[in-house]
Amino acid sequence: MPIATAEVYSELLDRAKSRGFAYPAVNCTSSQTINAAIRGFAEAESDGIIQISTGGAEYMSGPTIKDRVRGAVAFAAFAQEVAKSYDVNIVLHTDHAPKDAVEAWVKPLLELSAERARNGEQPLFGSHMWDGSAVPLDENLQIAEELLALSAKANTLLEVEIGVVGGEEDGVENAINDKLYTTVEDGLATARVLGTGEKGRYLTALTFGNVHGVYKPGNVKLRPELLKEIQDAVGAEVGKEKPFDLVFHGGSGSTAEEIAAAVSHGVVKMNIDTDTQYAFTRPVADHMFRDYDGVLKIDGEVGNKKQYDPRAWGKAAEAGMAARIVEACENLGSAGNALK
Repeated sequence: MPIATAEVYSELLDRAKSRGFAYPAVNCTSSQTINAAIRGFAEAESDGIIQISTGGAEYMSGPTIKDRVRGAVAFAAFAQEVAKSYDVNIVLHTDHAPKDAVEAWVKPLLELSAERARNGEQPLFGSHMWDGSAVPLDENLQIAEELLALSAKANTLLEVEIGVVGGEEDGVENAINDKLYTTVEDGLATARVLGTGEKGRYLTALTFGNVHGVYKPGNVKLRPELLKEIQDAVGAEVGKEKPFDLVFHGGSGSTAEEIAAAVSHGVVKMNIDTDTQYAFTRPVADHMFRDYDGVLKIDGEVGNKKQYDPRAWGKAAEAGMAARIVEACENLGSAGNALK
C-alpha cells in the first residue's frame, strides 16, 4: 500500500477521533528505522505516522553534509518505495521546526509539495510541524496562519504547538515549570486565528506537562484533564465537539492511564522517539556483548564475518523497534484498526 494521500490522512484522523484511539508517530533517522517502523505498524495491523526531525533530516542527508531539505526528500523517497510492500497506510510528517527552520526547511518542502500538487501529484509529506513554543503566542499564531495557507496550497496538513514542552529535542530545550501547561485562553486564541478547519486542517499540540526525553514516573506532572477544559471551552465558542485534533508530545515514559485519558480528550497522534530509540539500540548492545570475540578481531584473530556483518545486528535492532511500536499501537488503541 502506498504512502497515505492527503484525503486518506484526513480519513485516518477522523477515524481515530470517532473511535477513540490515536496513532503512534515514530521518529526515524535511517532506512533501517523506517523499515522497522513500517514493519511494526504492519504487525500491529495499524496505520501509522513516521516522521523526521531537523536533526534526523541532516543525518539522513549524510552526517558530513547536513542538508535538511535533501535529507527530508531522501526520507520521503525511501519510505514511498518500501511502504508499497505493506498493507497499512503510512503518513509522512516532519517534526519540530523552530523559527530558524521555517524559512530553510519547512517552506522549501512545502514549495516542493505545492509544485507536485500543481502537476496533479501527491505531496512529499502529509504534514509539517511548526514549533512556536519559543516565541510569544501572537507571533506563534501569525507564523502558523501563514504556514496554514501554504499548507492548503500544498495539499498538506499543519501541526502547531501551543504551549511549551519541557526537556530537550534537537537542540531546543525548555525548563520544566508552570509554562508547560497550555491555558484555555491560549486555546481560544488559536481557534480565533486559525479557525477550526475552515482555513485548512491542522493538528494542535497542546501541552499539559509534557517533557521530551527520559523521565521516571512522578518526576513530571501530567494534567490530561486540561485538554478537556480547552476542548470544551473552544467547542462551546465554535459549536463543535472536540474541535481540535490533538497531538501528545513527550509521550515516552507515560503511564497507560495518562495515555488513555489524553486520547479520550481528542488526542489522535502521540509522538514516540525515546522509547523506540532504546528499543532499536538495546538488541545491538546485546549482540555486541554476547559476540564480543566475533565482532572484533582480537589478538590477531579474524573475528566472525557473520557476526560483524551490519545485517546481523541490524535485523535484531529492527525487530526490537518493531516490537516496541506494536506495544505503542496496543496502548493507543490503533492496533487492529487499519483502514483497508
